[in-house]
Amino acid sequence: MNKYIKSTLLLLTLFVGVGYVAIGDHPEPVSEAVETVTVADTEAATTTAAADIQEFTTMEEFQASPGYVKFMIDNLWILVAAFLVLLMHLGFASLESGLTQSKNSVNVIYKNVFILCSGILLYALVGFQIMYPGDFNGILGFGGFGVGFDESNPVGMLTTAYGMDMTIWSDFIFQAMFAATAATIVSGCVTGRIKLSSFMIFGVLLVGLCYPMTGSWVWGGGWLDSLGFYDFAGSTLVHGVGGAAGLACVLLLGARTGKYKDGKTYAIPAHNIPLATVGVFLLFIGWFGFNGGSVLSADPTGVSYVFVTTALAACAGALASMVTTQVVMKSLDAPMALNGILAGLVGITAGADVISLTGAVMVGATAGVIVVFAILMFDKLKIDDPVGAISVHGVCGVWGTLAVGIFTPASFLVQLLGTTAILSVTFVFSLAVFGAIKAIAGVRVTPEVESDGLDISEHGNQAYPDFSPVKTSELGQFTA
Repeated sequence: MNKYIKSTLLLLTLFVGVGYVAIGDHPEPVSEAVETVTVADTEAATTTAAADIQEFTTMEEFQASPGYVKFMIDNLWILVAAFLVLLMHLGFASLESGLTQSKNSVNVIYKNVFILCSGILLYALVGFQIMYPGDFNGILGFGGFGVGFDESNPVGMLTTAYGMDMTIWSDFIFQAMFAATAATIVSGCVTGRIKLSSFMIFGVLLVGLCYPMTGSWVWGGGWLDSLGFYDFAGSTLVHGVGGAAGLACVLLLGARTGKYKDGKTYAIPAHNIPLATVGVFLLFIGWFGFNGGSVLSADPTGVSYVFVTTALAACAGALASMVTTQVVMKSLDAPMALNGILAGLVGITAGADVISLTGAVMVGATAGVIVVFAILMFDKLKIDDPVGAISVHGVCGVWGTLAVGIFTPASFLVQLLGTTAILSVTFVFSLAVFGAIKAIAGVRVTPEVESDGLDISEHGNQAYPDFSPVKTSELGQFTA
């Protein structure tokens, strides 16, 4: 394996070098580039707009002011970004169902629909106010039930207290899409053998309690924010949380039947690679809203810069995973290339607005290498993750957050502390909650249900009712 690693690192170095020359990104101090490209312009524009809003006592007065045009544009962009993040959930459903067996496709889709819809409702009830409680002790706070609109304030729908150029409704719906994403990641990790009811209970508790609590530590002005921890759009706060929760669930759930036998690992082939490909590219498109919307305004410099770093990292991740897979596995593996795109996207998410263009290529390429070894490692440890979500979102989420401490002046130790704290709490929470569900109601379907497929057993339906299983001549077994 050592020679494979050395060859991979050599090829990766050459790849990054070519990317560096092609981009022509000069080795200027990243801090200077950040201040010039994104932060200064965005903060100045947002502060001006917030100040303008606070001058008015009625919505009519504000609508008649010159600042209202900018407010409308910024607010509209946040709503478009929220729509793009919603599109990511179609991507997750397509990717997860495509990479699993056809007999579980309906179950995967059902779980994704439930998580999205219940997650948004629960986030409206309590999650938003846990994540953004206002003044609190920095660890856990609660601002009250609901989104927080004060009807006694004629312009209360404007989130002037946060200095953001959008309505509180836009802020909520954008953040709600993020909340649902964290639990959707878990869905892919446990597919094919989990009781639907058990997953539903766990997903609701993850979105309603754990995710907003750890999110408040950074985005809500909590203790990690005060230390300078930086996670722009959620490499750790969203993707890492989903990966850590998924790992805890898989450890308690166990592997799919037939995956590991007699000390060997057996592939359980994906049933629809084209569908998985559609899912990945839907995620790629939606990620521009995920990262671009996190600028929290329509600032042309900030948003366009984030678009570029996001695209560069994704492409570098794909190519690096292709090279690594060929060197290490002697295979041109399409699903691994797809995971390389996602690995690059997850990796750049923490620092998309502050990492240089060359840095974005390096972050994405490194994530593309890491994801291959992570998937192989988990298989070696007999941790069965059908879609590679723990590797893509968990491992690459950690890398992306730590990369902010490597490629920018942010403290690496603070990044390490924050990542460790968030993922440790999420992992322990998930072990405790999923363990309690396992003890009380059970979490795994019977061997008969797993063999027949969850679509028929739990839903009484099939994704492909007009197709019959194909008999392989080599094994004499039916595959689905």
